[in-house]
Amino acid sequence: MINKLISLKEETIKSLGDLSDQKSLSEMRTRVLGRKGELTTLLRTLKDFQPEERSAIGKLANEIKVDLESRFDSREKFFIEELEQRDLEKEFIDVTLPGRRHGFGKLHVLNVVTAELIEVFSGLGFQLAEGPEVELDYYNFEALNIPKDHPARDMQDTFYFSENVVLRTHTSPVQIRTMEKSRPPVRIICPGKVYRRDADITHSPMFMQIEGLWVDRHVSLADLKGVLTAFVEEYFGVGIGLRFRPSFFPFTEPSAEVDIQCVICGGSGCRTCSFTGWLEILGSGMVDPALYGFVGYDPEVYSGFAFGMGIERIAMLKYGIPDIRSFYENDVRFLRQF
Repeated sequence: MINKLISLKEETIKSLGDLSDQKSLSEMRTRVLGRKGELTTLLRTLKDFQPEERSAIGKLANEIKVDLESRFDSREKFFIEELEQRDLEKEFIDVTLPGRRHGFGKLHVLNVVTAELIEVFSGLGFQLAEGPEVELDYYNFEALNIPKDHPARDMQDTFYFSENVVLRTHTSPVQIRTMEKSRPPVRIICPGKVYRRDADITHSPMFMQIEGLWVDRHVSLADLKGVLTAFVEEYFGVGIGLRFRPSFFPFTEPSAEVDIQCVICGGSGCRTCSFTGWLEILGSGMVDPALYGFVGYDPEVYSGFAFGMGIERIAMLKYGIPDIRSFYENDVRFLRQF
């Protein structure tokens, strides 16, 4: 029995050197060391030997098994390394090729336009102010002279968390919050996201707005016109016509829509301006004295004006974009143009 075990070991070691791949190695391992392999088959005959002989044979068989397993593992490692080396030799690397550069991200066009607007109004003396997008009904409507039964609420229907908590429909609540905490003079701009239940080629359920407020002694409609004229000439170019049209907003009196001369046709009339020569860009007006009662200002002493514009609309006019939905579709082909 001992001679058979030694002979099996020697034959296996000799055959290992003749193997050429992992498949044949795996087959030999199973044939020699598997559950039905040659070594296991020999050990099944141990019951026919005397106890003292079984001990010696079993010890030798275990040593042979450990030795062969080590040799099989070593040979398998050799085959794996050899295969990896062949794969490396097949792979051709041209070290003279230029490196592959990763593309860099950049600001979204709306963020670019927002930054430009902030820069223009900062140059006119306005300070940046911000507030929450989830707003109380009081700040979004009531403190802006829009009580619960006011018809203007229909034009600013929004998304409600509860009866008194909404997604803001404009950035005007920031103006109220700022006036609550500050005494005049107040001169701020308030950019940010706002929400309304609108969705078509010129309206989006979420859009961006920037509003301005100036409250101080002796602020007049002439100051409003001067600021907006300076803004239009700075942003769209000197010589662009500007006009005010009477309008209505619950929080300003008097109120006015502001149009600029069409930047596409120069005022001669085209499809963009519906052949009128004018494009509406913002709403404005003198702050209604009723609002001062919510913030503790004396309307006999202080006056002011406010204005607001959609940032998407400014971007659409500047870049000739026909559909507001393009800003939010995440189409990289569109965004790369700016």
